[in-house]
Amino acid sequence: MLDLVLTSAAALALLLVPSVASAGAFSVRDFGAQGDRNTDDQTSIQAAVDACAQAGGGIVLFPPGNYLSSTIHLKSHVQVQLDAGATLWVNPSPSGYEHPSHGHLFVAEDAEHISIIGSGIIHGQGTADHGRRPGVPKEKLPFRTGILRFERCRHVAIRNVAILYSDAWTLHFKRCEMVFIDGVTILNNYYRVNSDGIDPDSCRDVHISNCHIVAGDDCIVLKSTEAYPCENVVVTNCTLESIATAVKLGTESLGDFRDIHFSNCVIRNTSVGIGFYLKDGAVMERVSFSNMSIETADPVQVSHVVFPIFMDIEQRHADSQIGAIRDVTFNNIQVGSGSGILIQGMPESLIENLTIRDLNFRVERADSYDGRTKAVGGRRTTGDDRDVLYARQPSYVALAYVRGLMLDNVRVTIAADAFREYERSAVSGHGLQDGTIRGVSRSPAGGSGEMPVVALQACRSVSTMSCGAALSDAASSPDP
Repeated sequence: MLDLVLTSAAALALLLVPSVASAGAFSVRDFGAQGDRNTDDQTSIQAAVDACAQAGGGIVLFPPGNYLSSTIHLKSHVQVQLDAGATLWVNPSPSGYEHPSHGHLFVAEDAEHISIIGSGIIHGQGTADHGRRPGVPKEKLPFRTGILRFERCRHVAIRNVAILYSDAWTLHFKRCEMVFIDGVTILNNYYRVNSDGIDPDSCRDVHISNCHIVAGDDCIVLKSTEAYPCENVVVTNCTLESIATAVKLGTESLGDFRDIHFSNCVIRNTSVGIGFYLKDGAVMERVSFSNMSIETADPVQVSHVVFPIFMDIEQRHADSQIGAIRDVTFNNIQVGSGSGILIQGMPESLIENLTIRDLNFRVERADSYDGRTKAVGGRRTTGDDRDVLYARQPSYVALAYVRGLMLDNVRVTIAADAFREYERSAVSGHGLQDGTIRGVSRSPAGGSGEMPVVALQACRSVSTMSCGAALSDAASSPDP
């Protein structure tokens, strides 16, 4: 007897995605879809979905062609399959949508076992620059469409499709459970504001893998727009590029974030690589990042504040609750940037138990910190000294108000010209408590101002060991 052994991922895929042999296929052509990109095929497509659902589930098939459509309501046990050569175009006219200012191509509520798969393309038609290109003013658009909004759905799979030029949030999941996104390509306009990639919003048990995302806003952003948690999220093997933040928690943070893990991702040409924006009183805890590569954009070219890693606790409004960040780990992080990392809690709420191990930071070009103002992401009405005080510290890893810090093996290598223009410490700390800083090195050693490798102020019970500077680097030699 031949034993068949399936990996857990393969077994789960078979459970989530019905096969042609086990379920019927409903071609949208058979229900009248023209596929000529001129006729709105929404009525025909919806008829195919309804027939599939009434039959107990199956596949709604898009053969090769160009299908134009407004909102499609998916239902339980329905799989949408886009064959190679099939392109589904979003109808940009507001007349086919339920809301006068926004709409979505795919909508589902309280459904289960729904999926969108295949080798075809979904085109959002949001191709023009909007609100992001330097020098181009932002104007309010009267109507905008996203690709997908699923609410309170379970067992969702999005696999292998290519999504181009979404006009607004591309994939928005709100209070969904058991979400699997694999092998998806999202290529939006880099200069189109609000064109997020994937937005799990108060979701549970989310798996994102093997995706390539270019976005004019955040690439993968976890939110809690209501007081429900966003938890049990795993993201791996993705390549990300964003004029905003590539990997983000917040800004909407009414519910807690916990048990979230990112690994093996490459981030490039991005204003903020990894960002925690805690404004609305939640707790962010048990979050890890491992084997991440971050390369930031030139702040002049993006007209945007730049941080490889940004973490901040603040109040959106004066009466907002104060949240907490704790138990966060960064391990094996590669950074190429002219701008430094900023991690800051509040005097009223220190970041707790932060670990950074094996951080390799290479500075080929030094950026000015003059543009680092309060506009670091997300709307708020409050302000204090932390808006600029630590963001402008002359260092490449700035830490403020952290309790229980472990900083281990941090290497900062600075090009000669960059060091001469802006002499900075490798690490600076303010208001740190109960921490260990070990194995921090900076190359070159120093210049005329002799900034220390590690600069600490108003810290308590913080030990430093094996920190120093490389004297052998040619960049440390004085000018002739």
